[in-house]
Amino acid sequence: MVDVPEQVVTTPAAEELMGRLSDKHGELMFHQSGGCCDGSSPMCYPRGEFLVGDGDVLLATLGETPFYMSGSQFEYWKHTQLILDVVPGRGGMFSLENGEGVRFLIRSRVFTDAEIGALRVAGRI
Repeated sequence: MVDVPEQVVTTPAAEELMGRLSDKHGELMFHQSGGCCDGSSPMCYPRGEFLVGDGDVLLATLGETPFYMSGSQFEYWKHTQLILDVVPGRGGMFSLENGEGVRFLIRSRVFTDAEIGALRVAGRI
């Protein structure tokens, strides 16, 4: 039996930046951008400042931080594990890391057939 894999995981760099941003701004939340103003960047907001809709999917809670994606986008990404990372650069215009000299970035990997089966059994996809 395969354990149900996490749909979103973080790198140590992402965890460190989340900690710094949380110290400055309080509780955080993420919404994976669907390709509008800031491309397809993971957007970090103070919790409650981005209104989550009925069609949004909660993919993970990273520590205490929820990570959402629109339901329509999730249909394309549901077979993929998202890896929240940090790289040098400028953050999204509305994302809290803007001005930090780094930005959040999503890396990914496709789940194995066994992992997809476990996600289906768990009702996650």
